[in-house]
Amino acid sequence: MSSKDRYVVGLTRDGARADGSTIFGDVGLERLDQAGISWRLMPEGSQGSVNAEVLAGLDAVLSFGHMPFSAELARQAPRLKHVARFGAGFDGIDPAGLAAEGVLVTTTPAAVRKPLALSGLTLILAAAHRLVENHRVAANGLWETQRGHYRGPGIDGRTVGIIGFGSVGTQLAEYLQPLGVKVITTDRNASRAAQHGIESYPLLELAMRSDFVVVTAALTGETRGLVDGKFFAAMKPSAHFVNIARGGLVNQADLTHALVDGTIAGAALDVFDPEPPSTADPLFALDNVILSPHSLCWTADFTREVSASVMTAVIQASQGEIPETALSRELLNVSTWRGTPRRLPVAQHA
Repeated sequence: MSSKDRYVVGLTRDGARADGSTIFGDVGLERLDQAGISWRLMPEGSQGSVNAEVLAGLDAVLSFGHMPFSAELARQAPRLKHVARFGAGFDGIDPAGLAAEGVLVTTTPAAVRKPLALSGLTLILAAAHRLVENHRVAANGLWETQRGHYRGPGIDGRTVGIIGFGSVGTQLAEYLQPLGVKVITTDRNASRAAQHGIESYPLLELAMRSDFVVVTAALTGETRGLVDGKFFAAMKPSAHFVNIARGGLVNQADLTHALVDGTIAGAALDVFDPEPPSTADPLFALDNVILSPHSLCWTADFTREVSASVMTAVIQASQGEIPETALSRELLNVSTWRGTPRRLPVAQHA
């Protein structure tokens, strides 16, 4: 195969560097080399947006962050066949619109499920035992005056409300239940939750019943700002709020007010709106908040599993296969895809 005919993948600047290293560590780019696929870093200044010039000469894009892709953009880049997301979220990407233009979108939901659910469990336990406050006591030599001052509520017998009962929410419930925790979710998740014997409630009733609320939902136009001041006002004053999904699901100003005035006891956040947040954000001045820079699930397990999933998808697409991790499969098929199909789509796992 000549260099002119090689399949070319562009790596987005929001996670990759010129030498092929990434913010996630080694993601297995040698697999692309072994498959005869070329890769190159996208141009400087393309972190926040892409255009036809940036996409020229690319068959696929490996997106490490949240670079937006629209159907209109796909029409301007006739060679593009595949947008592969390193992760499970696809906010900013229009899977149905891209599929209609013959461009497939893949994500890595199965690979993300356990690391993300474990990060949610980590934040729940940290809040339940007031880990950050107790760390400060020990680190600052305050044993005599503050040891035992920060007593957490614990989790045995508590109720955890999960907003978003997809694969991550389901996995989190499986981790929590053996710990003596009652798990509930919202009405919009009722069908899936019923399969696991989990009760569902309207959103505000979930807020009233929960000792911990954890958000694992996808960010869409419908869910943006889903959790607001009314929700926090419905929560128990002793309750904690945890978000491991997307900052845009929550009205951050309302959350800050709820924390400042004692409407809720505390919060643990791995995501913000916007990202990165301003260093002047009032959240950083609060003692009842645990913060992480949208990276808590980035363990060695996460990098290994997500890398394997995304590289497999890129290689399969380059060889004319539609990966099982493709979104909007009902719209994207062998007759509409811009790729060169070699076999029928693989059946997607439930």
